[in-house]
Amino acid sequence: MTTRAESAAHTRQALLAAASALLDHGGPEAVTLREVGSGAGVSRSAAYRHFVGKEELLAALATDAWAVVADGLDAIAADPKPSPEDAVRSALQALSDLGVHRPHLYRLMFATPAGAPAIPAAARAQDGLVSLVSRIVGADAARHHAALLFAAVHGLTDLDTHGHLPPDKWHADRHTLIDLAVSSLAHTTDADRGIDV
Repeated sequence: MTTRAESAAHTRQALLAAASALLDHGGPEAVTLREVGSGAGVSRSAAYRHFVGKEELLAALATDAWAVVADGLDAIAADPKPSPEDAVRSALQALSDLGVHRPHLYRLMFATPAGAPAIPAAARAQDGLVSLVSRIVGADAARHHAALLFAAVHGLTDLDTHGHLPPDKWHADRHTLIDLAVSSLAHTTDADRGIDV
C-alpha cells in the first residue's frame, strides 16, 4: 500500500517531469501551473500544494539540473581511468552539451537573481570542477583556472546556441575549442613549473 508521503513524492516528481517537458518545448513562458498539473495528470490545486508558484517550480527544476551535473562530476572524479585533462574535458563537454541540447533548462540554471540564496547543488558542481582542475594545476591555482574554464565554456555554449560559432568561420567547433582550453591549461601549468613545452 502506498503511503501518503510516497504518493506526495510521486506527484511532485510527475509535476517536475511535466514542467521539464514544457520548459524544453517552450521556455519558461510555457510553464504554468495549470499546464504542469494537466501534464502530470493532477489538478492545478495539486500543483499549488507542492509549489507556492511558478518561480518555486522553476527553481526546483534548476536545482535538480545542478544536482545531475554535480552527480556527473562526482562520477567523473571517481573514475580512475581518464587522465586529469580528459576528466576535466569530459566534465566541461557534458555541461556544454546540456546547454546545447536543453537550452531553456541551461539558461534557467544560470538565472538565479542577484541576492538570491545560492543553490547548494550548483556550489557542489562548481567545487567538483575545482577538484578536477586541481589534479592538473594543484590546489592553490585550481579555483582561478576552474573559474576561467567555467566562464569560457559557458561563453562557448552561449555562442553556439545562438549561432555565433559557425565552424566554417572559426575552423573549429565547440568541442574542439573546449579541448583547446583544457590543453592550454595543461601547457600553462607545465610552463609555470619550468618544463619546456
